[in-house]
Amino acid sequence: MRLLALDTATEACSVALWQDGEMLARFEHAGRTHTQRLAPMVDALLGEAGCTAAQLDGVVCGTGPGSFAGVRIAVGFAKGLALALDCPVVGVSSLAMLAQGAIEAGAERVLSAIDARMDEVYFGAFEADEGGLARALAPAVVMAPAQVRVDIPGPWQAAGSGWGRYPEVLRPGVLAAIESIDGLALPHAAAALRLALPEFLAGRAGPADALTPAYLRDKVALTLVEQLHLRAGKSAAR
Repeated sequence: MRLLALDTATEACSVALWQDGEMLARFEHAGRTHTQRLAPMVDALLGEAGCTAAQLDGVVCGTGPGSFAGVRIAVGFAKGLALALDCPVVGVSSLAMLAQGAIEAGAERVLSAIDARMDEVYFGAFEADEGGLARALAPAVVMAPAQVRVDIPGPWQAAGSGWGRYPEVLRPGVLAAIESIDGLALPHAAAALRLALPEFLAGRAGPADALTPAYLRDKVALTLVEQLHLRAGKSAAR
């Protein structure tokens, strides 16, 4: 089985290929250059593996949450490729990818947080299942970091840019021990592949048309009125 995974939901751009039990992967900090980097990375990875896109059996895509533009880039690329090849797809959460990376480093329970801008974070809680894969303990949310509350027993490992930006704000909301914080962790397509593989093996991969972004919120920016209220609130707090 050959599966291609890709993710551009954050400042990272990553691709990974599962080929008959072996994995190849590439990862770059792309900033805002995902559009220019993604296709060449895919071509280079397939070339390294000695296969072509036509030989793929499925596509895995990071669906967010993350950057609105970044999520759309990966989802659009994955859908176009899967439609052209008439192959199935599986979407994987960016927060689950973060958790999977931490689990593979030895964590049992992970709090994933991605900086959502607008003074909010995307947040999710995960644990390792019997097979060592990230399993969500609650639905992912987007909210102000000071509003996050976790009363599930730990201990926890924390991962993601949300922890990098708001560690002292998020920590009091976790009512259990946090053993470590990796505020530089980013989602990786290799983790998406590991999470998606059981779905393909079980025949649960879906059609390309069913692949959708997981934004968690449906607006890109604050309205003018919301911005004014936010600024007034910050001024009053000083």
